[in-house]
Order: sequence, then structure tokens, then C-alpha cells
Amino acid sequence: MNNEEAIQGEILIVDDVPANLQLLTRMLTEHGYKVRAVRSGPMALAVARAAPPDLILLDILMPGMDGYEVCRRLKADELTRHIPVLFLSALEDVEDKTKAFAVGGVDYITKPFQLPEVLARVSAHLALHRLSQELEQANAQLAWQIRELEARNEELDAFSHTVAHDIKGPLTMIIGHAELLSQYETLPEAMRLDSVEALQRGVSKIVNIVDELLLLANVRKAEVALQPLDMGRIVREACARLEHTIRAHEARLTIADTWPVALGHAPWVEEVWVNYISNACEYGGRPPCLELGYSTDETLQGAPAIRFWVRDNGDGIPLEDQSRLFVPFTKMSQVRIKGHGLGLSIVQRIASKLGGEVGVVSEGVPGRGSLFYFTLLAAQVGE
Repeated sequence: MNNEEAIQGEILIVDDVPANLQLLTRMLTEHGYKVRAVRSGPMALAVARAAPPDLILLDILMPGMDGYEVCRRLKADELTRHIPVLFLSALEDVEDKTKAFAVGGVDYITKPFQLPEVLARVSAHLALHRLSQELEQANAQLAWQIRELEARNEELDAFSHTVAHDIKGPLTMIIGHAELLSQYETLPEAMRLDSVEALQRGVSKIVNIVDELLLLANVRKAEVALQPLDMGRIVREACARLEHTIRAHEARLTIADTWPVALGHAPWVEEVWVNYISNACEYGGRPPCLELGYSTDETLQGAPAIRFWVRDNGDGIPLEDQSRLFVPFTKMSQVRIKGHGLGLSIVQRIASKLGGEVGVVSEGVPGRGSLFYFTLLAAQVGE
């Protein structure tokens, strides 16, 4: 059989009698099977582990290690436990057959065997084995789909909670100032201007929350290829987006002159920087002093990596809160730390999708600040 697609399966024959090996090999090969033949138990175990066959025909009475022991070891090994074992033996006692099934055999053929019987049983057990594998795959796929559905349901619950929690405040403020502005003619001009500015801030806050939720959903669904990043450009664009925030807080930024090349997805990494910088402006010192930098002595699963970070001069994060900062979106209803909610859930998801990590380093001491970081794989030379 030269056409590999015509091969019906790979059979390993184990028998210490050369004549039996030759007969079975010829018969199975003529009927489209790929056959390997060995004459001892230890050799059978080694061959089965190196390249697991679809089925094993196993003699019982062999010197050194008998077929029962071979089957026991096959079934004890995660690599070979799924392989169907058909025993071939001259032993006819019920006890011998019972023992064969007890150690994991799926069938028992008595010698001298009839070739049509061997072919029929081999074909039947291969078909059953394939159906079993297909069923396992289908069950695994179904289990994955169920987990995916559960995760989406959890996110819907979290979404509802976030909308109710984070949008309720700005909406309440908008309603209050709108009612105040309904008395426009009697309000002093300064109060009118304050109310208009408050309305603008409230609307801006709601738009920002909606944008973050949309980004979170997009990161969850999207699959992106990792590309070398121009981190200097990404940082500049993040700062440009936050120009008003930086100026309003009179923040002072110290930014690295050069940046190493990491692997990621530029739009997502920019969102990480925007989140870290905006949080540092809001919760840093007065005025906020921010340092944007990196370190290259990192690894991710043994591969070279780069840690990027934003250091502030604020009050820091208490140690008991640090482990609760980067929570999955689905856990946000359980964890609420001022200023660090939806944004850090997005950061956590982005880093995870890019194969990286996130974290915070803080002593929780006022004035000593915090260092928020994210780690990405380093680009190799030539990438």
C-alpha cells in the first residue's frame, strides 16, 4: 500500500514465535494495515511509547515478561493506556481469559487462530476505538463550549453590575445639574458655568466607561499576531491622548530616551500605557511626578522578556489590596478599590492575550508611591 490515506491503521504485533509474526504481518499488510512486529515485552513497551499504534495484538506466553505484565504497564502509562489490546494465546481456561480482561485487554483470540476472525476483530476494535476518540473529542469540545458560555454569562452579569455602579454616579450628577440649569434665568453666571462644566465631565465619564467596555469585549474576542513594537511612538501617542489630563493635574513626566523592542499589539499596548499614566496622574502625589521606564532582565516562561512600568509618588497601595487589583472583569462586583477597577481589568486581559504579565510594586507608604508594570516577550534579533 503506497497510498498513506489507504492505510486502515497501525498495528503492533507482540509474539516470541517468528512464524506467528510473519503470518500476521503478511495478512494484515495485505489488508491495508501498517504493521510493526516485536518479539518481547520490553521491546513492545518501548515501541508503543515511541510511536503509539492504533491497536496491539499481544501474545501471553513469552519469556521474561509475559503478556499480562505488558498489558498492565501499557494501561498504567498515560501515553499508551488508550490503545486497545487484543490478546492472542493458546491458553483456553476461563481464568486465563478473565485475567486478560482484568489487566485491560479488550478481546481474546485463541490460538491456533483463524485469519478471517483476526481480521474481523481487529477491524471491529479499531472502529470502536476511533468512535471512542471522536466521542472524547466531541465531549471535550462541548465542555469547552459550556465553559465559554458560562464565562460569557458571567461577563454579562459583570457588565450589568459595572454599568449600574460606574454610570449611576455620573448620571445622578447630570440629572442634578440639568435640574439646576432649568432655573437658568435666576442662576448666577458662575453657577451656570460650573453646572455646564459638570455636565461635560459627567458625559465624558460615561463615554469613557462605554469605550472601556467596548475595548474589553473586543480584546476578549479578537485574536492578534504579535508584532515588534515601536514603544517610543506608542508612549508618545498615549501621552498625547492624555495631554489634557496631564496638564490639568500639572503632572511631571520623566520618560526613557530609548526603548527596547518587545512583541505585542500596538493599539492594545497603548491602552495599557493610557490606563497606567491616567491613574498615576489621578492618584499620584501633588503634583504627580511620574517616571516611565523599563527593565530587560526579565523572562516569561523561560523566554527573554521586558518589563515596562510607570512609577508615581502617591500614597501607594496597601499590601492587602495589591493582590486584588488586577482582577478579571467577572470578579469586579466582588472587588472595588478606589480608582482601580474597570481599567485594570482591561490591562489584565490585554497582557494575558499578549502572553504577558501585569503587577504592582508598592510599600503602601505615603509619598513612596507605586510602580505599575506590564511584561511582554522581547523581540529576537531579526524579527
